[in-house]
Amino acid sequence: MDTPKKDHRPPVDVKGAAAYTGFGEGYLNKLRCKGGGPIFIKKAGVVRYDPDDLDLWLAALKRKSTSD
Repeated sequence: MDTPKKDHRPPVDVKGAAAYTGFGEGYLNKLRCKGGGPIFIKKAGVVRYDPDDLDLWLAALKRKSTSD
């Protein structure tokens, strides 16, 4: 039985991640240094974000009320 394959979305750079998430590039850069941001890939000094990881990070930020 064949399992359906998920469409592959290529990794995006910081600018693409900022556009995708709605957060600024500077904010994502700060989170990358201090922690708390989305998982990222760094190869040869170039930072990329997997869109699936961005989706997971955004989902973890969801709250039902301001007291959460």
